[in-house]
Amino acid sequence: MKRTLMEKLLPRFLEYVSIDTQSDPYSKTTPSTKKQWDLAKKLVLELHQIGMQEVAIDEHGYIMATLPSNVDQNVPTIGFISHMDTTPDFSGRNVKPQIIENYDGKDIVLNKNKDLVLSPNYFEDLELYIGQTLITTDGTTLLGADDKAGIAEIITAMEYLVNHPEIKHGEVRIAFTPDEEIGRGAHKFDVEKFRAEWAYTMDGSQVGELEYENFNAAGAKIEIEGKSVHPGYAKGKMVNATGIANEILSLLPPREVPEHTSDLEGFFHVYRVKGEIESAEIELIIRDHDASHFEARKQLLKDITEKLNKKYGNCVHLTITDQYRNMREKVEPVFHIVEIAQEAMESLGIEPIIKPIRGGTDGSQLSFMGLPCPNIFAGGHNFHGKYEYVPLESMEKAVKVIVKICELTAVQIRKGRKKGKN
Repeated sequence: MKRTLMEKLLPRFLEYVSIDTQSDPYSKTTPSTKKQWDLAKKLVLELHQIGMQEVAIDEHGYIMATLPSNVDQNVPTIGFISHMDTTPDFSGRNVKPQIIENYDGKDIVLNKNKDLVLSPNYFEDLELYIGQTLITTDGTTLLGADDKAGIAEIITAMEYLVNHPEIKHGEVRIAFTPDEEIGRGAHKFDVEKFRAEWAYTMDGSQVGELEYENFNAAGAKIEIEGKSVHPGYAKGKMVNATGIANEILSLLPPREVPEHTSDLEGFFHVYRVKGEIESAEIELIIRDHDASHFEARKQLLKDITEKLNKKYGNCVHLTITDQYRNMREKVEPVFHIVEIAQEAMESLGIEPIIKPIRGGTDGSQLSFMGLPCPNIFAGGHNFHGKYEYVPLESMEKAVKVIVKICELTAVQIRKGRKKGKN
């Protein structure tokens, strides 16, 4: 692949991360923040400039565009999707990337004044990228590789295919979505309008990641009503909402939390607690790959609520909202879409890493909306915080995988589409 186009990848990515696109879970609009429009409008202009067709953005900030087929035979339309927003968990304002060329395997000083160091002693994955070019934060913000790396990769791959018509492919649709980080990235996605038979989200991490199963997910909110009475005369009268909140937390399995689980293990994650005597709130998420275990976790919260309401008098109110489901059941029946991505990686000398996502992507929701959608690496590490980084070489490999998938999809149709799971 000619360096001229790859040389655009880094400045393209750096320009995207300079635009703050943090989403807001408490907003009722789509996109949830006006600043997501700043990147969206830029992307629309850029897609026109590189020669994409049917470039469109709707009233909710969803962008779609087409690379027309250049083959005579009937080839299925495929898609590639990334999200524009960054997490509300950490600042994405005034991102100042640092570029570390020819990484030597030693500690990287992110911010000398704050004594912040990105160290392979703690982040062992750094050792995979010795000799490569790393893009890091300056220790005051996240980077935004999740998922602006994916956007940069998709656009660079499309530009390459526009400029290299000798590479045969079917129709390719691309989309960029708002609000993925707050679980709404697919809520207003028009699958029928997108018209792809299947798609891939470019939203994974390490080179080689290829994922087609994810957590079942729900959010829960527990609201507690208390009664305030002078503490000197409170016996039998006071109901301390903060004390009940502490009791609820003590009844959750202490080891079933993100910091003590891995692989297929599920968890409860309490991310917000506030309270005083008369009222308290707990907000948490529930995650599990196994559907029956997922339901058992939700039932545990219901049982705890019932138990404490009997003890304190109907003062605990639980709301559980399902968020997304494990896309495996929708992808396995069309497993050739995973095999094509796997073959693309292997043909480029990339070892596929097929494993469950300990999270969710737009693809998990889209799969249940009729668009099977595995997830492919975008190259970044340590998302959602100041230690985030991405190797440039990983982004380049992702571009090549996108191009190869487009090519192989046409080849597979000529040979007869693969079916079934290996």
